[in-house]
Amino acid sequence: MPKMKTKSSAKKRFKITGTGKVLYAHAGKRHGMIKRTNKQLRNNRGTAVLFEGDAANVKKYFLPNG
Repeated sequence: MPKMKTKSSAKKRFKITGTGKVLYAHAGKRHGMIKRTNKQLRNNRGTAVLFEGDAANVKKYFLPNG
C-alpha cells in the first residue's frame, strides 16, 4: 500500500504542536483591513487551537504524516 500524501493546502494552513493539537491562523487578515474594525483586527491576531473534532479530521485526512 502506498503512503498517503499530505495535502499541500493543509501544509500552509495548519501546524501540529508537540502535544498533538492543531494550530490555525484566524481568517480575514489577508487584505481589506481598512473596512474591518480595530476590534476585529485585534481579535484575529496570532494563531488559535482548532476544536478537537475538526482537529481529528485535519490530522486524519489532510496531515497524515504530521
